[in-house]
Amino acid sequence: MLLAGLLVCASAHAVELPRVFADGMVVQRDQPVQVWGQAAAGARVVVAFAGRDGAAQADASGHWSLELPALPAGGPHVMRIDDGTGARVLQDVLVGDVWLASGQSNMEWPIAQSADPEGEIARATDPQIRHFKIPKSWAGTPQAQLAGGEWVASSPQAAGKFSAVAHFFARELRKVTGVPIGIIDSTWGGSRIEAWMDAPSQGLDEKALAQQASTLRAQDEQALARTHRNLARWPDLPADDAGWQSAGTDASAWTTIKVPALWEAAGWNGMDGVAWYRTTFTLTAEEAAAGVTVGVGRIDDSDTTWVNGTQVGQTHMQYNLPRRYTVPASALHAGVNHVAVRVSDFGGGGGIHGDAAEVFVQPQGAAPRTLADWSFRPSRVSVALVDDKNQHPTLLYNAMIHPLQPYALRGVIWYQGESNANTVADALHYRRQFPAMIEQWRAQWRMQWDAPSLPFLWVQLANFSSGTDKGDESPWAVLRESQSMTLWMPGTAQAVAIDIGNPDDIHPLNKQDVGKRLALAARHVAYGEAVDFHGPTPQHTRFEGGAAHVEFGSAGGRLAVRGGGTRVHGFALAGTDQVFHPAEASLAEGRVVVRSAAVPRPVAVRYAWSDNPVDADLINTEQLPASPFRSDTW
Repeated sequence: MLLAGLLVCASAHAVELPRVFADGMVVQRDQPVQVWGQAAAGARVVVAFAGRDGAAQADASGHWSLELPALPAGGPHVMRIDDGTGARVLQDVLVGDVWLASGQSNMEWPIAQSADPEGEIARATDPQIRHFKIPKSWAGTPQAQLAGGEWVASSPQAAGKFSAVAHFFARELRKVTGVPIGIIDSTWGGSRIEAWMDAPSQGLDEKALAQQASTLRAQDEQALARTHRNLARWPDLPADDAGWQSAGTDASAWTTIKVPALWEAAGWNGMDGVAWYRTTFTLTAEEAAAGVTVGVGRIDDSDTTWVNGTQVGQTHMQYNLPRRYTVPASALHAGVNHVAVRVSDFGGGGGIHGDAAEVFVQPQGAAPRTLADWSFRPSRVSVALVDDKNQHPTLLYNAMIHPLQPYALRGVIWYQGESNANTVADALHYRRQFPAMIEQWRAQWRMQWDAPSLPFLWVQLANFSSGTDKGDESPWAVLRESQSMTLWMPGTAQAVAIDIGNPDDIHPLNKQDVGKRLALAARHVAYGEAVDFHGPTPQHTRFEGGAAHVEFGSAGGRLAVRGGGTRVHGFALAGTDQVFHPAEASLAEGRVVVRSAAVPRPVAVRYAWSDNPVDADLINTEQLPASPFRSDTW
């Protein structure tokens, strides 16, 4: 397959390489080493690496490529690329295993914001784990060059910014393989799967998509110009905001803003950073003496809130959590009281959003009163409009995946799906999109070099109270089912995470166990080890004697219950009326028997079938959880 577009040359007579070819890179062991780039038309390019060398002639457009023989793990080596006018020399190159880590925010989530950040950062001392972070970028057509990125060796100074899941995965693989591990981090929080797929795999018109991207860029330019005009009213940016929480702060130069609504909708498109909100409410002496509750809506992402200069609440990285803070009488007085909210947002939408009813002041024993007439002032911000491009088909694939081909990989780890679980219809569509994307990526890498199917491992959505459950209908459960249904593809596996999420946080902090479970899957799928890498898997269900008898295959290990005993939780039964009722379940000779007095003649059984199946406790003796499942197709 021809690489679309041309690599941008530093000069007409200097060899140019893809950005992933750089000092400190990790090259895939035991596979031919593909090297390519751009030079002057007709130039002869010679590459020497670890005792191997090869040559190629640039075509009329300047493109050249060659293949060097496979190498065993080792290094550091030097790679020299010479077009006869000026050699490029890459230092400290290792040969090991290279894994592409992709998906949305839970794969992007850094160590510094995960569980035990100080300890994990201090432990990140292995320089043979290396990360290459691709910056968020998008394009309307497939690109030949990445927007940026560099290889960074693991160290306490650098690791805080690494993908936590990918790093813990790499750490586990280092223990069992002993070879260098390279992680290419191509992630974008909030992204839909459509953005990571090319146009043909989605049956889309490539020319129309390119035109749409051109329109988006024009719209972005207009929106950014408006944001810059709005910011120009404060020439002191970045501003020292110490003391802005004070009741006596002069806010006469602040601007008004609608609340609740993300600040992007109020003329601040593309802005990330820190901004302040202020408003007031009035109390009687009796109300002030009793204390109040203040609601400041949902805040994307973090806030600190004060009343009359007294801090009354603080919430970190909870973009969809309504803030309700208790204000003691000591912070209040009769008459006008001042509210100040410092909002921090570093990606996606920002500001106070949610329902209008979530923005209020409520005296003791009284009805909530709306908080209105808000003032707004940025203090330390940056402007770059990329946030919504993760929702459009092909845009991320074009800029963040296509330029990597044909860089040899050991496999892919993937954590995505939350953004495709908004509705049941979306979640059902995912069962066609997901295998189509895997097939597309595998085919494109295989067209570049003779290799077996690319191992593809993913994380099933963790438990989370998304608010989309409606009775027996759960978009997240259906999305998990769509992920499980993709296991028909060879060379795939999933890490189940319904027991290590956080019902109140879509970004659970426990990334260590996620990395470990992905590494278990890799040890089996990519490295051929005979290890238990998944939990119990149902094979057959029969209904007799007023009960459901669920048989499990031996591959998932021996059945067990988290916490011990034989009583299993998380099951539900339904009869022909298709109404599910909670059921009692127990282990019995390698199967689970499920009964419910409310369903004397069951015809369907479900397990962990909700967005947040917190009570589901079926595991194997290796403590790996069973995946959610159902016997019906309703």
